[in-house]
Order: sequence, then structure tokens, then C-alpha cells
Amino acid sequence: MQAAGSAVSLTATIDDYDEICRVVQLYIEGARTGDAARMKEAFHEEARMFGSLMGTRHDIPIAELFRLSEAMPGDTGKYRARILSVSQFGDAAFVALAEDGFWGTVSFVDCFLLTRMGSTWKITCKTFAHMGGEPPFWS
Repeated sequence: MQAAGSAVSLTATIDDYDEICRVVQLYIEGARTGDAARMKEAFHEEARMFGSLMGTRHDIPIAELFRLSEAMPGDTGKYRARILSVSQFGDAAFVALAEDGFWGTVSFVDCFLLTRMGSTWKITCKTFAHMGGEPPFWS
């Protein structure tokens, strides 16, 4: 907590915001292209992913997401992603991300929790909501 009357450095706030967005961008590029190395840089090694796709729960260690991304990159020519919001509270942050055209037709909203560890931000949890579309492997 800040003491009454003390100011938060705007430079530090902007730097944190930029770094949080950079880490989420690593996820976006890794998921888009199937580049697990980028995703490994973004996520804490013990992170987990939670969500439901076509009625099937996927509550898994993040390493399984890396394997899936390598096998089936998200971008088949229509993929777009946009950071919807970023909220930071000291060493914790929340990012909402919209993804459309994943595997061609699938749309997600992702909720990322990030933690600053030393001077590095890492994604510690990804929770996703399937908003529409059918994955090609589901047919």
C-alpha cells in the first residue's frame, strides 16, 4: 500500500504496462505460429490453463498447451488477437485478450493472471472462454 500523499512513479507504471503487454504478445505470437519457445518465455513453468472447448474441460498444465500449439498453430490465415484490458496491482496483473479466427473459425476470450517475479513478469494462469466456432479436429 502507498502511504498517504506518496506518489506512484508514472514511469514505473508505464514500464510495467509495456512489459505486461510484451509478455502477452509472446503468448499471442507463440499460439499463432506454434512457437513453443515464445510461449515458454511468457509462462511460469508451473502455470496452468483452465477452460471448456465444445463442452470438454481442459484443466491442464501449461506444457500441454505448448504441445498443442506446436502440433496445431492457431493461425490458418484468419487469426486476430487484441488485448482488451490490462489491470495491475503491485506485483499482480490481469489481462483480458480476445482471439478470433483461431484454427480458422474459433473465438476465445482469455483471462491471464501475471505475477512479477523479481524484475520479470510471467503468466501464471490462463483461463479461457470458448465464444464460438468449431475446431477442425472436432469434426
